[in-house]
Amino acid sequence: MPKRAMTDEGRWWARVCAWVTGKWRQERPQQAHAGKRDHPRGKRWRRVAEAAGCALLLSLAVSGCGGGGNQGATAADTVVVAGKNFTEQDIMAQILKQLIEHDTSLHVQLNTWLDSNVVWNAMQSGNIDVYVEYTGTGLVNILKEPPLSNPDAVYQKVKSEFEQKYHITWLDPIGFNNTYAMAMTEEEAQRLGIHTLSDLAKHANQLVLGTEQDFVVREDTLKALERVYNMHFKQVQTMDIGLKYQALSNGKVDVIDAFSTDGRIPQLHLTLLQDDKHVFPPYYACPIVRDSVLQAHPELRGVLEKLAGKINDEQMQKLNMEVDIEHKQASQVAHDWLQQQGLI
Repeated sequence: MPKRAMTDEGRWWARVCAWVTGKWRQERPQQAHAGKRDHPRGKRWRRVAEAAGCALLLSLAVSGCGGGGNQGATAADTVVVAGKNFTEQDIMAQILKQLIEHDTSLHVQLNTWLDSNVVWNAMQSGNIDVYVEYTGTGLVNILKEPPLSNPDAVYQKVKSEFEQKYHITWLDPIGFNNTYAMAMTEEEAQRLGIHTLSDLAKHANQLVLGTEQDFVVREDTLKALERVYNMHFKQVQTMDIGLKYQALSNGKVDVIDAFSTDGRIPQLHLTLLQDDKHVFPPYYACPIVRDSVLQAHPELRGVLEKLAGKINDEQMQKLNMEVDIEHKQASQVAHDWLQQQGLI
């Protein structure tokens, strides 16, 4: 079917919704890890107000007050796809949208750059039909369960619990795991013979770690490395998430924490060290869909399952780099990838 771009009205609704959350910016923010972005913050009343306000706007947009890019479409043949407020989510939402529109007769209402709490609350209330979620986020932030290290166990847990509690289906993982990682320059890692976190632990007392404060205080990050690997750095320098990449490239620090699909990894030729004792919890990306939507449009399952296993960590790094570093539009990056894969 013909490709349809999001209209100006659709963009307006997405931006108004993002304005309610206080998250939209003229410049793209640094890519951040799903678990970190989804970490609860702010006061409860603000989260409730954000969710209620954006859910109302989403409802208005889908129902036709303001359009949202689906003039002439009815609620019965409209699917609402959403994305959270970082680059990777924008790309994945575009991939879902374009694939659905190519393979079905459905119209897609796209709402991106939304706060994580807004997305989840709108999903529960029926104002969002499908988006890409992370297994670790589903387990820890939504189900409020302790982290697990086994990827299959985490996936089966969220798949089962979401079905029972929320009537939401987790489809097969897309392939990439946007979790924490430790990064060094290729040159320094090769010079010291460091390939794994166990290797890093042997040299840590001679190295400086650059990281943001959140990584220092969380139980599943630096504290977990100290506990499991007996990893103790010569010095820990806390800094802004963007500055640590510059500090590593300039030799001011020796190691940084990173997110495994960050576009700056290939740009700066960084080496990610293997987490050989599986300290960092898995955050595999999967499309999740409301059961009622799958019942109304059973063809969606087969369409979205075409993404299963299609994007690994390195490929997602490259897609993020194209948007964050090369300043391409997420819609174009998504379109090019779908064409390269023979999916459209």
